[in-house]
Amino acid sequence: MAGGIRLNKALAEAGICSRRSADELIFSGYVRVNGRVVQNPGERVMPGDLVETPGKSFRPGSGVNTPCWLMLNKPVHVVSTAHDPQGRATVLDLVPEPWKGLRLYPVGRLDYFSEGLLILTNDGELANRLTHPRWHLAKTYHVLVRPELGEASVDRALAVMRKGMTLAEGERLAPVECRRLPVTGLRGVLLELVLHQGVNRQIRRMCRDLSLTVLRLCRVQEGPIELGRLPSGKVRALYAGELQALRHAVGLA
Repeated sequence: MAGGIRLNKALAEAGICSRRSADELIFSGYVRVNGRVVQNPGERVMPGDLVETPGKSFRPGSGVNTPCWLMLNKPVHVVSTAHDPQGRATVLDLVPEPWKGLRLYPVGRLDYFSEGLLILTNDGELANRLTHPRWHLAKTYHVLVRPELGEASVDRALAVMRKGMTLAEGERLAPVECRRLPVTGLRGVLLELVLHQGVNRQIRRMCRDLSLTVLRLCRVQEGPIELGRLPSGKVRALYAGELQALRHAVGLA
C-alpha cells in the first residue's frame, strides 16, 4: 500500500459495501478518516489510518481484510444478511475459523426458507460485479413442488416458464430453462430451473401463479460455481480454479 489506497476502494476491500455504494456513503458525509469527515472518494488512506462508517470501523492493511472467497451451503431458517434485527441466525454465524474474524458479507440472497449455494467474500469489486445487472450470472435451482392441479399440469407450467411469463404483480419475466428431474423417495415433482435475471423471489412467485406449491428450493449453481457435495450449513474456500472461472465470468480476468 505504498502511497496509500483510494478511500472508496478501501471501503470495498474491507467488505463495508461495494465500490459504487462506497462513493454514495462518502459523498453523504458518513465516512470519517482519523476523526475527520471525508467526502472525496479518491482521497488516499494509509495503513494504520482509522476509517469509520456508521456502526463499523477498520484500519487499511491491518490484516483483517485479507481477501477471502467462500462457498456456503445455506440451510433453511437462516437469513442471508450480516445482521438481523429480529435476532435470527445469519449466514455469518455459520462461518468457522480461520475466517470468522474477516469482514465478510453475502453476495446476493436466498430467502429464509430457501437453501443452497451462497458466496461470502470481502472482495468488494467481485461482489459488485456479481450483483450488477450487466454481469448477472445464470443461477440453477432444484425445486421440489406439489402440483395443486394434478401432475399433468406440471408440463403445462414448464411450457409457460420456457416462453417467459408475467407475474400477478405485472412483472414480465425472461424465459426460464426448466426440466423435470428424476426423483426417488420424495413426495412431489422435482424441477431444475435456470434463471437469467434477478427478480426478487422469482421462483416462488412463478410457482404460486402456476399452482405449484414449493416444498423445497435449493440453489445448486451460480455461473461456473457448483455446490456439489458440500453438506448443509458447511463452509469451504473456493478453489483457485473456481475463483479464476468466477472472475473470468464477470470480466475481471
